[in-house]
Order: sequence, then structure tokens, then C-alpha cells
Amino acid sequence: MAKIIVGLGNPGKQYAQTRHNVGFWCVLRVSETLQAGPVKEKWRSLVAEATLQGERVYLIQPLTYMNLSGEAVRAAIDFLKLDDIQRDLIVVYDDMDLPVGKIRLREKGSAGGHNGMKSIIEHLGTEAFPRIRIGIGRPTFDIVVTDHVLSKFPRPERRIVEEAVTRAAQAVVAACTSSFPAVMNVFNSAG
Repeated sequence: MAKIIVGLGNPGKQYAQTRHNVGFWCVLRVSETLQAGPVKEKWRSLVAEATLQGERVYLIQPLTYMNLSGEAVRAAIDFLKLDDIQRDLIVVYDDMDLPVGKIRLREKGSAGGHNGMKSIIEHLGTEAFPRIRIGIGRPTFDIVVTDHVLSKFPRPERRIVEEAVTRAAQAVVAACTSSFPAVMNVFNSAG
């Protein structure tokens, strides 16, 4: 048995600190928490492996860029021959519809306009897989959405988002050993 934890983002230093990359940040935090092994490149992703209570955990950052994330996720699932994505997959990503620093766990749902999630849903053929959304807030009326998601957080927001990433990472670790609905009840009720 194995778990795949996918953090969405864009590869490259120019994107590393942007709003769109909070999924990557979360995977890195989980990797630190679980003391994962070295990062390797496979399945069109950067992948670190860890073990938690005897179960293999794959921590994945797709290298396909956000809009093609589904290609990397599909490659990992096919290689590992996972047959229960509702139990074995968790996707972590940014969400403009949540206030900065808010996290929300869901068992399934639409892409909500998020291109990385659209790609994953398209490649998996289902919306029924667990996800953790990290709020990055909406742009002000004079900022284009693309510019907003590819911008860095101002310093006061950065601290709030770092805390949210830590909570999201805690939720991921909890979901590796407990049922996702139980973890969802704990973390969604925490605000």
C-alpha cells in the first residue's frame, strides 16, 4: 500500500515563492516532518519517499507546470498501480476563493476554475479524490488573476500563509494514518 501526496505549483526559482506554489511548500513541509529520503526525478515530477506506520508515502511536485499537472499525477498512479485514489491520493493546492491562510479539506469536488485541478480531473476521469486547499485570497479589482497567482505574498500575509502550510502539512500527515473524513472534521472545524 502507498499514499501519493501531490503539491501543485510551477517548477523553477522564478515561481518558488509565488502564491501558486503553496502546494509545493506543503509537500516540502510534509517531507521534512516525515524525514523523507532524497528527492529524485521521476514520473515527470520531483519525488521524495518516506514511510509512515509501515506505509510508503510518495511526496510529489509535478514538473509539468500547473496546467499539465494531471500528466504527472497519472504517471505516478499508473506506475504505482494505485486502484483506490479516494484512499491513496491527496492533492494540495492554492485557492483564490479562500481568504489568505484559510485551509479547507474536501473529499471531492470540481476544479473551481483551478487549471491544475482541471488537468488532474481530466486525466483521472473523476472529481472524487481528497484535496486540501490553501487560501491565497482574491486579487483586487485592478490585478489580473494570472498576475495575482504568480505574485509573492506581502510580508504580513506570508506569515499567515506559512502557518496555513504548516496546518495543511499536519492534515496530510494525519490523513496518512486516519480516514480523510475524520481528518477533515478536525481541520475544517478548526477554522
